[in-house]
Amino acid sequence: MSTQAPTRTTRFRRRAAAGLTALVLPLAAMVGLAAPAEAATSATATYTKVSDWGTGFEGKWTVKNTGTTSLSSWTVEWDYPSGTAVTSAWDATVTHSGNHWTAKNVGWNGTLAPGASISFGFNGTGAGAPSGCLVNGGSCDGTTQPPGDNPPSAPGTPVASAVTDTSVKLTWTAATDDKGVKNYDVKRDGATVATVSGLTYTNTGLTAGTDYTYTVVARDTADQTGPASGAVSVRTTGGGGGNPQPGSTVKMGYFTNWGVYGRNYHVKNIVTSGSAAKITHINYAFGNVTGGKCTIGDAYADYDKAYTADQSVDGVADTWDQPLRGNFNQLRKLKKAYPNIKVIWSFGGWTWSGGFGQAVQNPTAFAQSCYDLVEDPRWADVFDGIDLDWEYPNACGLSCDTSGPNAFKNMMQAMRAKFGANGIVTAAVTADASSGGKIDATDYAGAAPYMNWFNVMTYDFFGAWDAKGPTAPHSPLTSYAGIPQQGFNSAEAIAKFKAKGVPAAKLLLGIGFYGRGWTGVTQSAPGGTATGPAAGTYEQGIEDYKVLKNSCPANGTVAGTAYAHCGTNWWSYDTPATVTSKMSWAKGQGLGGAFFWEFSGDTTGGELVGAINSGLS
Repeated sequence: MSTQAPTRTTRFRRRAAAGLTALVLPLAAMVGLAAPAEAATSATATYTKVSDWGTGFEGKWTVKNTGTTSLSSWTVEWDYPSGTAVTSAWDATVTHSGNHWTAKNVGWNGTLAPGASISFGFNGTGAGAPSGCLVNGGSCDGTTQPPGDNPPSAPGTPVASAVTDTSVKLTWTAATDDKGVKNYDVKRDGATVATVSGLTYTNTGLTAGTDYTYTVVARDTADQTGPASGAVSVRTTGGGGGNPQPGSTVKMGYFTNWGVYGRNYHVKNIVTSGSAAKITHINYAFGNVTGGKCTIGDAYADYDKAYTADQSVDGVADTWDQPLRGNFNQLRKLKKAYPNIKVIWSFGGWTWSGGFGQAVQNPTAFAQSCYDLVEDPRWADVFDGIDLDWEYPNACGLSCDTSGPNAFKNMMQAMRAKFGANGIVTAAVTADASSGGKIDATDYAGAAPYMNWFNVMTYDFFGAWDAKGPTAPHSPLTSYAGIPQQGFNSAEAIAKFKAKGVPAAKLLLGIGFYGRGWTGVTQSAPGGTATGPAAGTYEQGIEDYKVLKNSCPANGTVAGTAYAHCGTNWWSYDTPATVTSKMSWAKGQGLGGAFFWEFSGDTTGGELVGAINSGLS
């Protein structure tokens, strides 16, 4: 959180070796590239773009024997436009002459019995799609291409939306063809599930909490098929693993380990404030990310601090020799008293996000280190999953990251593979919806199938880091006349994530339990000039809601957020009334719920948590 105080599978490892030799044979050394003409219609070849990380992609061809006799060899040929090329391959020998590419079986996979299939893969660069595909000299779809009639192009990569437990809506852009496109084959995990004439299809009858991969293939008026679109991965909602179940909503708050010091806020306060009965999840912040691993953030606060009876959740004091103390033990006691609450360990944050760049160089090893720490036998029963608070992948926060747009997706894929279907895997993510901004910098939609939800940090849009203003609400729900930066509001952030294919049910709206303010302000309405940040209890320019509600009561609202002008100070913050209206908006958007930063900013009676709970109920 910006308010912080202090896979590849076995096949990936194979492809690296394969890439050393896959392209070394010159085309002149190859003979007999096409099988005899009588074999031309006895095989098909289907292309799938498995993944795309911006600077490159992974492609796959699947060859199937559709005849009645065995094939002793196979050869697939296709053309790429200029600028697109194969860089390494596995399970086939790939060569090229200019833009024409040829893949031939290796020794062990050339024989195909009737009905059998074999796949080979490769890495490439460029954005082009394959065309003019031939397998053993015949059309890759098993038909004979009409003279002078080219197959259609690849449709646009489908975008997934309206994801539920049992269905998903897919939308794509049209393919082109010299004679006209007739319809589209929608393929799920390589098998055709529908043929439609339009550019959208809703696939129903799916299984909750399950991963699916979709591509689309165009057919022209002569029934020729072109190359497949890029692939989109979708994970249906539900199915356990901490996903919100039908009729349930996430109400999650951050608890900071450093809050036990100067703030004197402890796990017991979640109970005494009445908040424990009104939440579903807690994010425990923060673990560190350093040396390519997840590591402990504050050992003393996390598991060593001894609690007296009056500080403890259950009224029982810690002893000097008990195996687990600190916040972890208090969270264990909290879960015993409130078994519906799930606890997620959050790693990173504003201060510790600089370690992610190194960690994602080996996502599998990083995930293993995180799993080993979260599932340490001393506290494995305390945590139900992991949250990755990377500020920001392929963009700048406290430091700048250049890992590329695919790094975040690779990280989340590795985490899901390690934590399994029942582990909660989430992330705090940017709300910068400006054109070319932080949402655009990363493939969040590609990561969505592996995640339970995204904590969209819809706050800290504006603040006194711009010391002279203009004054502006730090958590506007919508845009407004005079907003200092377009795309810096909750509605546009949520809309952008949804447009990119992140299901609404996997998006949580963020609420800040604090305000941001300036001093030297004479204008009550937003947009005034200032001389610097207003004084705050712990940091200039920021103050808890529990303080501001009395020291500078709200006297106006803008874009769904309250603001207050007191003397020469100007603050913006959320109140129970504005939180309630934001929760109504979130429900209307079909969001998975809401989260907040963080417990200690609320009143002793938990006013803001109460507003979130009632607003989402």
